[in-house]
Amino acid sequence: MDTADATLGRDLALYTALRVLLVGAVAGVLVLFDLPLLVALAIGLVVGFPLGLLLFRGLNTRVTAGLAARHAGRNAERDRLRAELRGDQE
Repeated sequence: MDTADATLGRDLALYTALRVLLVGAVAGVLVLFDLPLLVALAIGLVVGFPLGLLLFRGLNTRVTAGLAARHAGRNAERDRLRAELRGDQE
C-alpha cells in the first residue's frame, strides 16, 4: 500500500466519521427539544448529510481527487491488460 492509498483511506474514513457525527449532533439537538429519537434521526440525515457536503468541502475534494486518481490508475492497468490479451504490441 503506497502513501496515496493510505492518504485516501485516512481521508475517506475521516470524512465518513465527520458526516456521521454531524448527523448525530443534529439529531442530538433535536432530541433535546423533545422530538422522538427516530424522527430526530430522520431529520438529522436529511439535514446533516447535505450540510456535511458544505462544511467539509475541502475534505470532500481530497477524497474525490483520490478516488479519481485511483480509478484512472485502474483504468490504465485494465487497458494495458486488454491490449496484451489482444496481442497488441506497444
